[in-house]
Parts: sequence; structure tokens; C-alpha cells
Amino acid sequence: MEPASRELTPARRLRSIFSGSVGNLVEWYDWYVYAAFSLYFAEVFFPGGDRTSQLLKTAAIFAVGFLMRPLGGWLLGRYADRHGRRAALLLSVWMMCAGSLVIAFTPGYASIGVLAPVLLVLARLLQGLSVGGEYGTSATYLSEMASREHRGFWSSFQYVTLVMGHLIALAVLIALQQVLTPEQLREWGWRIPFAIGAVAALVALWLRRNMAETESFQRSEADDSTAHQARQGTLRALLQHPRAVLTVVGLTMGGTLAFYTYTTYVHKFLVNSAGLSTQAAALVNASTLFVFMLLQPLVGALSDRIGRRPVLIAFGVLGTLLTVPILSRLQSVGGAAEAFWLVMLALVVLSGYTAINAVVKAELFPVEIRALGVGLPYALTVAVFGGTAESVALWFKRAGLESGFYWYVTACIAVSLLVYVWMPDTRRHSRIDQDDAAAPRGGTR
Repeated sequence: MEPASRELTPARRLRSIFSGSVGNLVEWYDWYVYAAFSLYFAEVFFPGGDRTSQLLKTAAIFAVGFLMRPLGGWLLGRYADRHGRRAALLLSVWMMCAGSLVIAFTPGYASIGVLAPVLLVLARLLQGLSVGGEYGTSATYLSEMASREHRGFWSSFQYVTLVMGHLIALAVLIALQQVLTPEQLREWGWRIPFAIGAVAALVALWLRRNMAETESFQRSEADDSTAHQARQGTLRALLQHPRAVLTVVGLTMGGTLAFYTYTTYVHKFLVNSAGLSTQAAALVNASTLFVFMLLQPLVGALSDRIGRRPVLIAFGVLGTLLTVPILSRLQSVGGAAEAFWLVMLALVVLSGYTAINAVVKAELFPVEIRALGVGLPYALTVAVFGGTAESVALWFKRAGLESGFYWYVTACIAVSLLVYVWMPDTRRHSRIDQDDAAAPRGGTR
């Protein structure tokens, strides 16, 4: 842990936020490369069958990676609450780097048989563990590092870098589509982005080594009482806050399903259901995500002025009303231009959730269980709803009931809307502010 004696100047605070955000970008680039390139490597690991069957298998492995996220949320959340946010963020980058290297160099089914998909699963499990711990720790770090007046703005950069990671993955896809033939991409070109991700992770690791630890954690460490030390990062302490835990589950449910529908599955949807070419779908996906990324700080800053709850309610109401019309029209879209505006409308609505969900969760929990409280219930919810979004959508499609998925997304957003209406506004009742005000101002141990 960083020594408390080193002054946290505004410039150093900004550098630390930047370093934490860049590491987050690399983590999510590595995570999304899998989804972006699965159209090409599906047949390498799962030969035979039709395209939908192959995509179902790769989507199932995508979902399996999500099953490790709760374990990552627990392990790294506990580690972050006991040993520091900075230490946990360094560990998560190491794990992501290892997973990317395994995927980049694993031979296909034709070379090593069933061992190929087995290694693919193991690599995704390691990456799921990494991302599961990254989210809660990164959200906690950015929320604690930011000043009270601009916490919504700065914490929104978690989704700026998350989306940027997705965008870079798509940019690599588009670039490779221009320089390689479809056959080359399917044979070996898909390995390039995973190798890029492993190298980028090493750069992120170097940047994160220079991050400052948050003052909130340092003040928590200054409390030498046995009771406080025993509570750090424990499930028993977390379960003493059932309302906060259930709030995280409820507010995440609809948002994460909508997020993975419009940022990840939409690429395959535009190809497999709407009939757009792979290149057109990638361009629509990339261009809408770019605008979506730029919206995050604006919505985060808005929440600093009017509160978190009104912004979440706006997402809940509009998401409930517009999901079925948007997805129904996308299914029979007339071209790439119309697809862009429909997806963009959905992402503007979704920004009411994505820009502020991290800071809302961090503001719900006391410092000694904050990373665990943000990471674990969130990861459990994402594993159930976000990680299965593609599999559920493709299941509905195979059953000839594709519109059933649209109503499923709508129902989940409606449930989250009820939570938004019921929950307090965390900007006005933030545990971060309460803990910082109550903590002793002496040096750390």
C-alpha cells in the first residue's frame, strides 16, 4: 500500500484516476475481443453445424466466463478491502493478461481436438475472474479518488474506458477486415487482437504501479480496532447491509441486460437477424458506441447537479417503453443508416444507467466492505442476466420466438425501475461522505 505521508495533490489525483481508467480500458478490451471476433473463430474451436449453432457454443463460453465474475468479485473485493484498491487492480490486470495469452496461442480443434475448447473455457474463466474483481475495485477506486462535487463525472469514466475498450476491439476488427481476407481471419487473423491485449495489459500494469491509494482506504487502515479489522472485506459484514445488497441487484438487473443487448449482442443481431453484412454491422456497432462513450461524462455530471435517482428513473421509464419498438424495428431494418439511429436511441436511454451505476453502488456501502459490496452482488446479477443475454436471445431465435427476447429485456428493466423509485438518492446520502467525515484524520499504520 502507498504510504499516507505522500501528499495527494490534485495533479496526482488526476494521474491516479487516469491510470486506473486506462487499466480498466485494457481489461475490457481483452474481454470484448472475444465477442467481437467470435464470428471468425467459432468454427476453429467448434467445427461442423450451422452458423447459429456455432455462435450458440461461443456464446455459451462467453456466459461461462460470467460465472466466474461473482467469484472474482468476492476474492478481489475482499482483497481490495483488506490490502488496498491499488493492489487488487494490479492483480486483476495480471490475470487478464494471462487469459489473453492462452487464447492467442491455443491451437484449433483440428490440431488438438477437444483440448482446444477446453483451453478456451479455462482462459475465459480466468478472464471472468479478472473482470469480476476489476469492476467492483475500479468503481470503488474512482468513486473514492474523486471529489464529492464531481464524483458522478469522474466515476463515469469507468464506462468511458469500458466502452473505449469495446471500441478498440471493434476498431481492430474493422482494420483486420480491411487488410486480411475472411479466410485469413478465420484461419489465424483472429489471434492478433488477443496478442495485442496481452501486450497492452503489461503497459496497464506499469501505469497502475504508480497509482496512489485512496484516502478513504488509508483512513480505514488507520483504525486499529479489532472490530474494524475483523470486518474488512468479510461476507458477514456485507450481509449486515441487506438493503444495499438488494438495491445493487435490482438496479443492475435491467441495466446490465440492456447493456449487453445493445453493445455486444446487437452486432450478431444485425448480421444474423436483420441481414446486414458483417462489415456494416461492425461499423454501426462502432459508431454508436463512440457517441455512447462521449455521453457518459455528460450524464455523470448531470447526476452531480440533479441527483442519481432521477437519472436512473429516466432510464427505467424510457427503457420499459421503447425496448420492444426499437428491437422490433431493428429486426426488419432497411439499412445501416436506420440501424445506426435505432441503436443510438437505445444507447442514449441506456446512458441513464451506465454513466452512474458504479458511483451509486459505491455510495451505498461503508469503506471496510465497499469493494466487496460493489463487486459481488453486481457480478452475481451480471452473471445471471448480462452474461446470458446472447444465449437467451439466440435460444428465442432458434425457437422461432425472437420477439420473446424483446419482452424479456423490457420486463427486467421494469423491475429495475421499481428499485429506482424505491431507493434513496445516494448523492445526498453517500456512505463515502459519511465515512470520510467520521474517520480520524491521523496517519495510517
